[in-house]
Amino acid sequence: MIKIGITGQAGFLGSHLYNYLGIKKDEVERIYFQDDYFQNEEKLKTFVKSCDVIVHLAAMNRHADHNVIYNTNIDLVKKLITALEYTNSCPHIIFSSSTQEEKDNLYGKSKREGREMLAEWAKKHNTSFTGLIIPNIFGPFCNPYYNSVIATFCHQLTHDEIPKIDIDGQIKFIYVSEVVEHIYKEIKSKSSCKKALPIVSSHNVPYTSENKVSQILSYLNNFKIQYFDKGIIPQLNNSFEVNLFNTFRSYIDLKKYFPFMLHQNTDTRGSFVEIIKLQTGGQVSCSTTKHGITRGNHFHIRKIERFAVIKGEALIQLRRIGTDEIFNFTLSGDNPSYVDMPLWFVHNITNIGKEELYTIFWINEFFNSDDADTYFE
Repeated sequence: MIKIGITGQAGFLGSHLYNYLGIKKDEVERIYFQDDYFQNEEKLKTFVKSCDVIVHLAAMNRHADHNVIYNTNIDLVKKLITALEYTNSCPHIIFSSSTQEEKDNLYGKSKREGREMLAEWAKKHNTSFTGLIIPNIFGPFCNPYYNSVIATFCHQLTHDEIPKIDIDGQIKFIYVSEVVEHIYKEIKSKSSCKKALPIVSSHNVPYTSENKVSQILSYLNNFKIQYFDKGIIPQLNNSFEVNLFNTFRSYIDLKKYFPFMLHQNTDTRGSFVEIIKLQTGGQVSCSTTKHGITRGNHFHIRKIERFAVIKGEALIQLRRIGTDEIFNFTLSGDNPSYVDMPLWFVHNITNIGKEELYTIFWINEFFNSDDADTYFE
């Protein structure tokens, strides 16, 4: 078992990495970290002493005074090195830097100098260090108005705001799950050769897509019109569009949006309801569920899924991994509606009616996804 700690665990990239490592629980042990450890020497010492690998993600990205950004980020690296030296700890350090290193700004300077400081420490103490220079990251749950134009646009389009393009530049992107998988490969590659000489290296993490800001907004506007307003699953032609769509979905206010009521055509023969309109493929299935029975209690990291009740009464529950808040939605076949399953949300459906529950499921895995149902304990 590899013991892995993540500074900045509660942040955007940190939370995704922490949750991903939770899936790998047979291979790794997660060492818990809180941001206030940097203000408590004893807690920070205990943390570093417990880790075989430390992924240093904690950093400040934005502040009105750029000197505060620089000083904060350098200070975090110094505190980490001090704790490592005091405890004689020599874990493999993985440092998250940015392509901003190339630019003439204090944030980029702080990341470059922090990476160099940790590399020197690793050489001095004969341990491994990996510096990752990462392009613009996007994905679910990133804070809007902070460091991702995609996050800002998604939030605005799902909250009745109008996006504005300041500079229509060409931007190189990488999806957050791709960064997480890259980090995990670095962890495994170093741990598999412990007896070899320590490796101190830095490299650029390759971007996986490149788009102008206006093109990104065009995609997102289409998602707003097709999916958010009409409930139609849009055509998704490649992995980037799937990742962008899943990112867009994560900014929807679940309490206000679901359950999405469907139009029902009724005549003397009965009723007809169109459950899903889509511009892409997928699999449709149905189930019957006896009174009091619960199905599900798992989450997905890539799949897009929709539940629609056509007969009986059901309670659908959603809870985002790492949080305690549960979203409860009651659906009835008398008023056909659906709920979509967001990424990284544990979900289930329970028959709360007196009769048998009939449910239709639609799911699309996209491009041979390896996202098997992941059960949460």
